[in-house]
Amino acid sequence: MPQLIEPPAAFDSTQSEAAERLRARLQQIERDSGARALGVAVYDTATGFSFRYNAERWFHAASTIKLAILLGVYSAIHRGWLLPHSRLHVRNRFMSAVNGAPFRVAPDRDANAAVHTALGKMLRISDLARHMIATSSNLATNLLLDLVGLDTAQQSLAEFSIDGVDIRRGVEDERAFERGINNRVTAAGLVDLLHVIADRAAFSRELSDQMLELLHGQEFRSGIPARLPAAVRVAHKTGEISTVAHDAGVVYPPDRKPYVIAVLTEWSPEGSGRSATIAEISHLVFEMLTSADGHGR
Repeated sequence: MPQLIEPPAAFDSTQSEAAERLRARLQQIERDSGARALGVAVYDTATGFSFRYNAERWFHAASTIKLAILLGVYSAIHRGWLLPHSRLHVRNRFMSAVNGAPFRVAPDRDANAAVHTALGKMLRISDLARHMIATSSNLATNLLLDLVGLDTAQQSLAEFSIDGVDIRRGVEDERAFERGINNRVTAAGLVDLLHVIADRAAFSRELSDQMLELLHGQEFRSGIPARLPAAVRVAHKTGEISTVAHDAGVVYPPDRKPYVIAVLTEWSPEGSGRSATIAEISHLVFEMLTSADGHGR
C-alpha cells in the first residue's frame, strides 16, 4: 500500500533546502503561536516527496477519527455486507467502551443536529456518511460505527498497514474518556490513510470516488483550504475539541497531481489562533510544492 517514504536521493539540493526552510518555519510557528505541539506530514503524489515534522507524535484524534470509520464503512460496502443506499434506523443509544454502559449524543454537543431530527426514522448509509464527514455529525458517526463494528474499522486500518491511527471507541463516550480510553492519531497515520483513499488503492475506483466526494463536501474550511487559491480543491476532514485542532486532506492544485497533508495541533483550553495556524502551515506547504522554480510539478 502507499507509504510515507523518505525523499529519493535524486531530489536536488534546492528541494532539500526548501524542506529545511519549512522545518525552520514550523519551529518558529510552534514557538510563536502558543500551541503546545504541532505535528505535520506531507506526501506529494507527483514526486514521491515526503516531509515530516513531529509526524509520529500521538494526538487526541477528535473528529479526524471519522476517517477511520469512513474506511470501515466502505470496507463493508466493498465486501458486499452493505450497500450505500441501505437504510439504517436512527436511534440515540450506544454502549460505552467501559462496561457497556449506555450513553447518548447530546444534540447541543453535536456539530450538526440534522440527524437528531430523524430519530425513529430511517436514513441511507450514504447520507449518514455525508453527515459524518461534511458536517461532522457525532450521532451519524456512532450509528455507522455501531453498524460496521469497531473490529471492522480496526481491521481495515491493519489491512492497509496504517499504524498511526488508533480507534478504540465511539465519540462522546464520556465514561471511556474518563478512563483514558481515547481515539488517537499521528500526522503520518492520517496521511497514510488519506493516501490510500486518494490513490484509489483501497477499493474500487467507484467506491474510492464516493469517499473522495464526501471529503470534498467538507463544510468546515477555515484550516487547510483557507489561504489556498480559489482554484485549488481540497478533500479533507477537520477535528477540534478543547485542546486540539486538526485538519487532514488531499489537495488538488490545478494541472498538477495532488498532495496529501495532515496538520495536527495541541493547545491549552484557552488557546486561540488554531485555524489560522493550520491555514498558515497549509499555505507554506502549498508554496513549497508549487513554487515557480518548477519543483514539485
